[in-house]
Amino acid sequence: MSSQTPRIQFDVERQAGRAPMLTVEDGPDPVRWAEQNRESLRATVDEHGAVLVRGLNLRDPAEVADAFQRLVPSGLMPDREAFATRQPYLDGVYSSLTWPANQPMCMHHELSYALEFPGLMLFACLQAPQVGGVTGVADARAVLDAIPPDIVRRFESEGWLLARSYNQDIGASYEEAFGVSDRADVESYCRAHEIEFEWQPDGELRTRQRRPAVVRHPATGQRCWFNQIAFLSEWTIAPEVREYLVDVYGPDGLPFNTHFGDGEPIGEDIVALLNEIYEVHTLRTPWEMGDLMLVDNVRMAHSREAYEGPREILVGMAEPRNVFDLDPHAQDGAP
Repeated sequence: MSSQTPRIQFDVERQAGRAPMLTVEDGPDPVRWAEQNRESLRATVDEHGAVLVRGLNLRDPAEVADAFQRLVPSGLMPDREAFATRQPYLDGVYSSLTWPANQPMCMHHELSYALEFPGLMLFACLQAPQVGGVTGVADARAVLDAIPPDIVRRFESEGWLLARSYNQDIGASYEEAFGVSDRADVESYCRAHEIEFEWQPDGELRTRQRRPAVVRHPATGQRCWFNQIAFLSEWTIAPEVREYLVDVYGPDGLPFNTHFGDGEPIGEDIVALLNEIYEVHTLRTPWEMGDLMLVDNVRMAHSREAYEGPREILVGMAEPRNVFDLDPHAQDGAP
């Protein structure tokens, strides 16, 4: 029998269509509160998949970084392989991805295309937008159950494939994505992270990486829909933007696109269906300045809705996992 003291989770407020929320009274010191309540807060995330903490009144990046570090004393992860740029703050704390305010970031699991991804996401709001900008969450188990079985079977059997083209105009450059600039170092990174690569005559880098689309949760073993098939698809890009990119770079030169694991195109109808299912299962709570949110990155997908006015959400990533360690197809002994 384990001698460990059971972790006590918080009682959270559950409202239909809203993310689980914990309200902290009397405006405590947020860093001290994070340190004192780390275990209970983590148990609450384990129970609900995500929790929004209101009333901490986080005020600046240094305080956010300190609070994040107290919540995950094992340390925060560096940002690697992002498809758009982030502004680094300090101690593993970053800005949200650079993405047009008038275009939503559809539901996804952070870095689900990377060999190593964060098991836990941390968000802190230093400025809430005037309109929109919600970071929605959706339960990946419920999403999986809602997807037609024939689609799930194919993706579970084949996985999914992300194709990327790195150039100096759109999205993150390969220097920003991999953290190295020398070609030999880029190639070493790709080989170490199971990424196929090809240099183009003009120096552009194109990569392909095949990953599982369904994984088992590391704690519960439950199957979760875990990928960025819909978000990084050409069919989720605004039509006028997609047409421009295809015209300039060609259909194979899009900054990112997704395929079935065997390389075949994914139809617009499938991408639309996935986004419709995500919408049905999305929980939304508008940000308020000083909020903190923790999200289990395997169990819950997250999104960012379009917004108006300044918005500043800081991000931390923690609890690294290897995606193939959670691949049920491999665990079942399938070839």
